[in-house]
Amino acid sequence: MGFFLRLLVNALALYLLTRVYGGVSFAPATDLVSVLLAALVMGIVNALIRPVLLLLSLPINVLTLGLFTLVVNGVVLWLVAALTALNVAGFGGAVIGALVLTVISWVLDAAVRALGLDGGRD
Repeated sequence: MGFFLRLLVNALALYLLTRVYGGVSFAPATDLVSVLLAALVMGIVNALIRPVLLLLSLPINVLTLGLFTLVVNGVVLWLVAALTALNVAGFGGAVIGALVLTVISWVLDAAVRALGLDGGRD
Protein backbone atom coordinates (compact mmCIF):
# COMPACT_ATOMS: atom_id res chain seq x y z
CA MET A 1 0.00 0.00 0.00
CA GLY A 2 1.38 3.40 -0.90
CA PHE A 3 2.42 5.94 1.68
CA PHE A 4 -0.40 8.38 0.99
CA LEU A 5 -3.04 5.68 0.91
CA ARG A 6 -1.73 4.32 4.23
CA LEU A 7 -1.82 7.86 5.66
CA LEU A 8 -5.43 8.33 4.53
CA VAL A 9 -6.49 4.95 5.93
CA ASN A 10 -4.84 5.75 9.27
CA ALA A 11 -6.46 9.20 9.35
CA LEU A 12 -9.86 7.68 8.64
CA ALA A 13 -9.27 5.03 11.33
CA LEU A 14 -8.37 7.72 13.88
CA TYR A 15 -11.42 9.76 12.93
CA LEU A 16 -13.71 6.73 13.19
CA LEU A 17 -12.15 5.88 16.55
CA THR A 18 -13.15 9.27 17.90
CA ARG A 19 -16.71 8.68 16.66
CA VAL A 20 -17.04 5.13 18.02
CA TYR A 21 -15.23 5.39 21.37
CA GLY A 22 -15.82 8.29 23.74
CA GLY A 23 -12.48 7.94 25.54
CA VAL A 24 -10.59 9.30 22.53
CA SER A 25 -11.49 12.55 20.81
CA PHE A 26 -10.02 15.36 18.82
CA ALA A 27 -9.80 18.86 20.23
CA PRO A 28 -12.78 21.07 19.40
CA ALA A 29 -12.65 22.74 15.98
CA THR A 30 -10.12 20.22 14.67
CA ASP A 31 -9.73 20.33 10.91
CA LEU A 32 -8.66 17.73 8.35
CA VAL A 33 -5.03 18.85 8.55
CA SER A 34 -4.91 18.06 12.27
CA VAL A 35 -6.37 14.60 11.65
CA LEU A 36 -3.81 13.94 8.90
CA LEU A 37 -1.03 15.24 11.16
CA ALA A 38 -2.14 12.88 13.94
CA ALA A 39 -2.10 9.99 11.46
CA LEU A 40 1.39 10.98 10.29
CA VAL A 41 2.66 11.17 13.87
CA MET A 42 1.04 7.79 14.55
CA GLY A 43 2.91 6.31 11.60
CA ILE A 44 6.22 7.79 12.74
CA VAL A 45 5.76 6.61 16.32
CA ASN A 46 4.74 3.14 15.10
CA ALA A 47 7.82 2.96 12.88
CA LEU A 48 10.42 4.32 15.30
CA ILE A 49 9.31 4.02 18.93
CA ARG A 50 6.96 1.02 19.00
CA PRO A 51 9.64 -1.53 17.96
CA VAL A 52 11.90 -0.29 20.76
CA LEU A 53 9.06 -0.56 23.28
CA LEU A 54 8.24 -4.07 22.07
CA LEU A 55 11.88 -5.11 22.37
CA LEU A 56 12.19 -3.69 25.88
CA SER A 57 8.96 -5.36 26.97
CA LEU A 58 9.78 -8.71 25.37
CA PRO A 59 10.17 -10.67 28.64
CA ILE A 60 6.81 -9.55 30.00
CA ASN A 61 5.26 -9.96 26.58
CA VAL A 62 6.38 -13.60 26.53
CA LEU A 63 5.03 -14.15 30.06
CA THR A 64 1.63 -12.70 29.12
CA LEU A 65 1.55 -14.57 25.79
CA GLY A 66 1.50 -11.33 23.82
CA LEU A 67 -1.25 -9.55 25.74
CA PHE A 68 1.19 -6.89 26.93
CA THR A 69 1.29 -5.69 23.33
CA LEU A 70 -2.08 -4.06 24.06
CA VAL A 71 -0.39 -1.98 26.74
CA VAL A 72 2.41 -1.02 24.34
CA ASN A 73 -0.20 0.02 21.75
CA GLY A 74 -1.90 2.09 24.46
CA VAL A 75 1.40 3.82 25.23
CA VAL A 76 1.81 4.60 21.52
CA LEU A 77 -1.70 6.10 21.32
CA TRP A 78 -1.09 8.05 24.51
CA LEU A 79 2.17 9.42 23.08
CA VAL A 80 0.45 10.42 19.84
CA ALA A 81 -2.22 12.19 21.90
CA ALA A 82 0.48 14.09 23.77
CA LEU A 83 2.01 15.33 20.50
CA THR A 84 -1.14 16.14 18.49
CA ALA A 85 -4.71 17.47 18.81
CA LEU A 86 -5.88 14.03 19.89
CA ASN A 87 -7.26 13.78 23.44
CA VAL A 88 -7.26 10.55 25.44
CA ALA A 89 -9.15 10.01 28.71
CA GLY A 90 -6.31 8.53 30.75
CA PHE A 91 -4.11 5.51 30.22
CA GLY A 92 -6.99 3.03 30.41
CA GLY A 93 -8.76 5.00 27.70
CA ALA A 94 -5.61 4.82 25.60
CA VAL A 95 -5.40 1.03 25.92
CA ILE A 96 -9.08 0.54 25.04
CA GLY A 97 -8.76 3.12 22.27
CA ALA A 98 -5.75 1.28 20.85
CA LEU A 99 -7.72 -1.96 20.83
CA VAL A 100 -10.66 -0.33 19.03
CA LEU A 101 -8.25 1.41 16.63
CA THR A 102 -6.67 -1.94 15.78
CA VAL A 103 -10.05 -3.42 14.86
CA ILE A 104 -11.04 -0.37 12.80
CA SER A 105 -7.70 -0.35 10.96
CA TRP A 106 -8.00 -4.06 10.25
CA VAL A 107 -11.46 -3.60 8.73
CA LEU A 108 -10.33 -0.61 6.64
CA ASP A 109 -7.23 -2.46 5.40
CA ALA A 110 -9.41 -5.40 4.37
CA ALA A 111 -11.77 -3.03 2.54
CA VAL A 112 -8.88 -1.36 0.69
CA ARG A 113 -7.53 -4.77 -0.34
CA ALA A 114 -10.98 -6.00 -1.41
CA LEU A 115 -11.48 -2.91 -3.56
CA GLY A 116 -8.07 -3.42 -5.15
CA LEU A 117 -6.86 0.04 -4.15
CA ASP A 118 -3.57 -1.26 -2.79
CA GLY A 119 -2.21 -2.06 -6.23
CA GLY A 120 -2.60 -5.83 -5.85
CA ARG A 121 0.47 -6.18 -3.63
CA ASP A 122 0.52 -8.45 -0.58
